[in-house]
Amino acid sequence: MKILVTGAAGFIGFYTVKALLNHGSEIVGIDNINDYYDTNLKYGRLAECGVSKETISTNQKVRSSINSKYCFQKGDLTDLQGLEALFANERFDYVIHLAAQPGVRYSLENPHAYIQSNIVGFMNVLECCRYHGVKHLVYASSSSIYGMNDKIPFSEDDRVDYPVSVYAATKKSNELLAHTYSHLYQLPTTGLRFFTVYGPWGRPDMAPMLFADAISQGKPIKVFNGGDMLRDFTYVDDIVEGVIQATENIPTEQEVQPYYRLCNIGNSKPIQLMDFIREMEKAMGKEAILEMYPMQPGDVKVTFADTSKLEKITGYRPKTSIETGIASFINWYNGSPFKVE
Repeated sequence: MKILVTGAAGFIGFYTVKALLNHGSEIVGIDNINDYYDTNLKYGRLAECGVSKETISTNQKVRSSINSKYCFQKGDLTDLQGLEALFANERFDYVIHLAAQPGVRYSLENPHAYIQSNIVGFMNVLECCRYHGVKHLVYASSSSIYGMNDKIPFSEDDRVDYPVSVYAATKKSNELLAHTYSHLYQLPTTGLRFFTVYGPWGRPDMAPMLFADAISQGKPIKVFNGGDMLRDFTYVDDIVEGVIQATENIPTEQEVQPYYRLCNIGNSKPIQLMDFIREMEKAMGKEAILEMYPMQPGDVKVTFADTSKLEKITGYRPKTSIETGIASFINWYNGSPFKVE
C-alpha cells in the first residue's frame, strides 16, 4: 500500500507520516516548505523522519535515512505538471491531503495565498486522484467553516453557509469540490473537520506556542474576547489516529451522498481559554501576564465537536487529557531549539 501525504513538513502531516510508517505503509511526502512560519521548524520535523535539509531540492525525491519506506519531495501543489508526474510515477493507493495555507487572521492580510494553496492546489489534487485511480482521498477541512454557529456541539448536519474568514471559505470550497468529484467520478472522499490541534512540534502561530513563549519570557499574553472563549483542544496523537482510521474506512455508494463523507474530528470536551492558560502556567511553573483584547475579525467564540459520526464509523475516541497533553507539549518546548529565547 502506497500513500501520499501532502503537507508532510507541517504539524499534522509530520505526525501522520510517522504514524503511517509505524503501520508499515510505504509513504511519499510532499511539501513546498513555504515561509509562512519559521522554515527551520519544518526542516526539523523532516529531519526527525530522516530527511536532512541538505538533501532536499525541488521536485526531486529524497529517501529517508532512517526508514527506507519513506521518501520526501519538495514541491508545490499548484504545479499541476509536477504533481501529475508524481502521481504517474508513484501510483498511489491513498492520498491524505493535509497541505494548506493555514491561519484565520493571516487570511485577512493575504487572501490570494489561500486561494492558490487551498483551492487551486486542492483542485489539482482532485484531478490527479481522478485520473490515477486513487482508492480514497482524505483531506483536511476545518471547524472554522461553522462560522458563528450558535448551536453546540457542532454537527456535520449543521448549516455552514456563512463562513467568517477567507480561510474558512476556502475549506468550505474544498468540501464542495470533493462532493462534485465523488458524485461525477465515484472518487471516494472523506473530509475531516479539524478542531484545535496542539502538541509537540506545533505551529508557532498557534496559541500553545505563543502562550509558552510569552510565559517563559515574562511577556504579556494577548487574550481575545476577554478570555471568554471555548476551544475543543485536541492532542495531535489522537487526531492522527483518527486520520488513519478514517483513511482505512472508504466511503461507498451506500453513503447518504455516495462515495462522499464529512466528519468532525476533535476532542468533544471544549475548555475555557483561561483554563488552558492556567494549565500551561502549572506545567511551566510560572504565572502568565495577561492583556485583554476584544474579539478579532474572523475569530469565533466557541468550537465544540460532535464526533459521534466518526466514532460510529471508525471507533475514534480521543484518549489524551488536557493535563497530559499540555505537560507533553511543555516538556518538548523546554528542550526545543525552536522556542523564542
